[in-house]
Amino acid sequence: MKGVGANYVRNTMSQREAPELKPHQLLPDGKFDLDQWNEDYWQRFANMLEWTAEREIFVQIEVWDRFDYAVRNWDGSPWNPRNNCNYTSEQSGLAQTYPESAFYQGQPFFLTVPKIESYNGAKSDLIRKFQQAFVDKMLSLSLPYGHVLYCMNNETSTPAAWGQYWIEFIQAKAAAQAVTVCTTDMFDDAFEGAKAKNTSLIFDDFQHYMFADISQVNSRNYDDQHWNQLLTLLQLVNEHPRPSNHTKIYGGGYSTFGTGGPEDGIERFWRDILGGSASARFHRARSGNGLNDLAKACIQAARLLESRIKFWDITPHMELLSDRAPNEAYVAAKLGESYAVYFTNSGAVGLDLTNAPGVYDITWISVSMGRVVESSAKGGYRLVDKTLEGGSIVTLNAPYKGGWLAALVKQ
Repeated sequence: MKGVGANYVRNTMSQREAPELKPHQLLPDGKFDLDQWNEDYWQRFANMLEWTAEREIFVQIEVWDRFDYAVRNWDGSPWNPRNNCNYTSEQSGLAQTYPESAFYQGQPFFLTVPKIESYNGAKSDLIRKFQQAFVDKMLSLSLPYGHVLYCMNNETSTPAAWGQYWIEFIQAKAAAQAVTVCTTDMFDDAFEGAKAKNTSLIFDDFQHYMFADISQVNSRNYDDQHWNQLLTLLQLVNEHPRPSNHTKIYGGGYSTFGTGGPEDGIERFWRDILGGSASARFHRARSGNGLNDLAKACIQAARLLESRIKFWDITPHMELLSDRAPNEAYVAAKLGESYAVYFTNSGAVGLDLTNAPGVYDITWISVSMGRVVESSAKGGYRLVDKTLEGGSIVTLNAPYKGGWLAALVKQ
């Protein structure tokens, strides 16, 4: 990651590994003790924090992931009353099986805080005691570091009070240590854009949701629709300006819920960046590109573009493009100074520089190779322009097939 210029990882506080790698201690009788920790699990967590800090790689923690607590993952979970020595189903209200997909909210594990309608008194309090101990243990290792972001859930559709409870819990623990933390929650319906009922909670609540994770806009949405939904969400978040993150960019899975293929992941990455997002990360294979060769080249291309144009200096200006086919090209600019144009797969568009006279250096960067194209007419390749004149509508022709970036910087 460091070698190709990446600096952002997702870390779920996972509960899915084999029994020897759960967060709680496995006893000789095969049951877990929720009052004891598995030091191997927590040492790995501590190592990750240390090594990412050394490499200046940001870590976005997801405290809870509903997929850890349903179907086969629940069967081996330390939290399952069948698997621990701390409580029974009758004492906790937790069943020994939850056969339905985690997409269905039938798991009382996520209903243990008092402000939730389904809060179950002493049973919920019992579970929450162990939940708080788990988060306390996590914070004892993470709070000393300044490169950690805290997201409460993965793709949640539980009542917002659940995530807000843990946000306030973490903020209070941090404040007690005079530490500043950034907190948020990731709602599952962000792909619906302005119609997203749960995601809309973050727009005006900047005390709980100090940054926005709108990752789910990167599923189910393709091409121009993805761009439009993204810009809508960014505009709504920026009514109270905060960073917007994408800890998961789907693509590579060809799955029924809308990951698309590897090329969709690359396109979403660039739309997220040019749209004005603070971060963009490829989801793991098979639902994303992970750190495959396409992703590495894409990140290298982003660093090459960033060396010429700072992403925080530019904003989308699609009105500047003409003769554009659907999903052909996207542009972000600092008007009169710099322009970043992304071609999804070759193409030619008009770029309106009528009100931006002057001479511009132009650099073509290959997204698929992660390098600057050479300006050469040898071997049958056409000559690539190195400068162009502003003051009119200019035509940009991507050099070859594949994804391309044109970086225009005024001399």
